[in-house]
Amino acid sequence: MAEGLNPDRPKKLSIVVFSGEFDKVHYALVMASAAAATDSAVTLFFTMEGARAMLGPDADGQPAWAKQPTSAGFDNGGQMDITFKNRQVADFETLLGACKELGVRFMVCEMGLKALGLDRNDLRSDILFDIGGVVTFLNDANKDGSALFI
Repeated sequence: MAEGLNPDRPKKLSIVVFSGEFDKVHYALVMASAAAATDSAVTLFFTMEGARAMLGPDADGQPAWAKQPTSAGFDNGGQMDITFKNRQVADFETLLGACKELGVRFMVCEMGLKALGLDRNDLRSDILFDIGGVVTFLNDANKDGSALFI
């Protein structure tokens, strides 16, 4: 266990990524990667507009998250991501890569995909997604864990 960590902290972090705003999805990745780096199991459950961040790139290769709105006055997530890089804040793809390397579980809500008129084939091909519903997500949770809704 990393030095200085509370031994009584949650052993599992389950995050529902509901918001489609880039900065909120970005911060869910921040929390997931930090928890995974400190030996907590993590599940990210993308649903509704939050699931759009996990869509494959458009015909020009632009990632879906780059077109997402922000809550902080930027034109889009791509603009905010560039600002983060310039300020030496981890960018979206770096955080996503860290989550993958650290073993974060990626789940996408089947109902959320249907509600948006999407399916599994619309998702990024570089991430292994489990498709499931709320029951699957709740079954994945742990009594020694915490759940967050973003």
